[in-house]
Amino acid sequence: MPDLTPRSPTHSVTTMTEFVLPTHANALHTVFGGQIMAWMDLCAAICAQRHTGTVCVTAGVDDLAFDGPIQIGQVVRLNARVTATFRSSLEVEIRVEGEDSLTGQTWPCVSAFLTFVSVDSELKPIPCVPLLLETDEDRTLAAAANVRRAERLAKKKKR
Repeated sequence: MPDLTPRSPTHSVTTMTEFVLPTHANALHTVFGGQIMAWMDLCAAICAQRHTGTVCVTAGVDDLAFDGPIQIGQVVRLNARVTATFRSSLEVEIRVEGEDSLTGQTWPCVSAFLTFVSVDSELKPIPCVPLLLETDEDRTLAAAANVRRAERLAKKKKR
């Protein structure tokens, strides 16, 4: 059982940087959306596991809408942070930007909220480490996460 002492969002902030190679790209020389999604899941999972100190599995991804492409030879920057925790799950916000490393120019690519479940060695849900809400921004993000969670649960009930 993990230590359930509340942890700050800063404890688990995760950043990743990837270089777009031809193997990551489509016929238009831009990175595949599925590749971006895989990097998002990986970055967010690391963030979730840093927060909980347990293995976390992806339970859901909110809607994704791509804002801008990233081309071969450019850089993908991913940033993840925990926005809220619940009984056995947590929400992680992930933001992805493109970067031209020669000019320093950056632009938004995509962002999403991923939900993870903290699990034990038998993949059974276990209590999640609470999130310590230290700033107004932390409290605002957590309140919005609670609304999104309620909407997700309501959708699930309708199925």
